[in-house]
Amino acid sequence: MTHQPQQSPQFFLTAPSSCPYLEGQYERKVFTHLVGDKANELNDLLTQGGFRRSQNIAYRPACETCRACVSVRILANEFAMTRSMRRVWNRNTDLVSHSHKAEPSTEQYSLFRTYLDARHRKGGMSDMSVLDYAMMVEDTHVDTQIIEYRRREPIGSQKSEGELIAVALTDVMSDGLSMVYSFFDPALTERSLGTFLILDHIQRAVRLGLPHVYLGYWVDGSQKMQYKIRFKPQEHLGPKGWERRE
Repeated sequence: MTHQPQQSPQFFLTAPSSCPYLEGQYERKVFTHLVGDKANELNDLLTQGGFRRSQNIAYRPACETCRACVSVRILANEFAMTRSMRRVWNRNTDLVSHSHKAEPSTEQYSLFRTYLDARHRKGGMSDMSVLDYAMMVEDTHVDTQIIEYRRREPIGSQKSEGELIAVALTDVMSDGLSMVYSFFDPALTERSLGTFLILDHIQRAVRLGLPHVYLGYWVDGSQKMQYKIRFKPQEHLGPKGWERRE
């Protein structure tokens, strides 16, 4: 009997480009494709090794002169809200959420465009069309969900669904939830929806019996990334593996 060799993923390296987080730095990424019947297993393995998913691509920084990007995951079972986080949670008790298969909608895209125009007008995603958005959501070979957050309609309302105010694109992995991308109504600043979405994912992970919530990269020195280290305890991926941070 002959044994066919197990197909291994091929990895590629991007050309240097300007870093979106640290001025004067250049980034490179190593990446591979997440396709086929082993995509879920590979996504788990790579995410635990510091990769992130974008559509059917898994990537991680491979910069030549900088190591500022650090993979961060929350220890969901040990997490306890701070007073300020509890206030955020209480301000959003009028929201209801529903998770379903990763499928785009025009309502989602309208909110997505509003979010980009307000928060990331000069970012790399600023010119994404409705087709680009559909690809971001649908082009996945792993267990991916869309979670929609809506205002709860009052009793007796004729509407079947409330207003959509936040969306999360989330991978369900063997050891946790990975927050691939999220967006929300930027006008509702008093709700602190970015914080609320992370808190909700922590609660979801606990209910599912999953130990981690993966937040992607924290970049020391980047102000817009500082929110990620507020959710403790958490672990950072370093040369010795995942290390606990209180």
